Amino acid sequence: MNIDYTVTALMFPAIPLLMGVYSNRFHTLSKLIRELHDEHVYEKHVPPEWKKQFINLSNRITIIRWTIMFASFGFLFNMLTVFALYLDEVFLARIIFGSCCLSMIVSIIFFIREIQISTNALRLHMSDMDVKID
Repeated sequence: MNIDYTVTALMFPAIPLLMGVYSNRFHTLSKLIRELHDEHVYEKHVPPEWKKQFINLSNRITIIRWTIMFASFGFLFNMLTVFALYLDEVFLARIIFGSCCLSMIVSIIFFIREIQISTNALRLHMSDMDVKID
């Protein structure tokens, strides 16, 4: 594979877009945790499935942290690829760009897992409703 600046340029729009999506998920998750905290501490209201929700949120925090971290590594490796190409180190640039792609793949896999956990959280949240849908 011939690697040049255009190959690394392909990742520049994708990485910040993914990082924005991940940051929005993190922000939403942190807002939810703060609301649950205030409800629990100040209003002394404990939902029936509170312990399960807490475990779920804790797992989501961990996974979103790894998701953002691997995306950040992907961005770093992409920048290092540009730097290696600038230094005319094509072989090194290939290895680093491969690391960039691998980091982004791992990040997306973590994100898919976080979405699965999030979906389970919604089911858990709806579990105390007595609505039957035909």
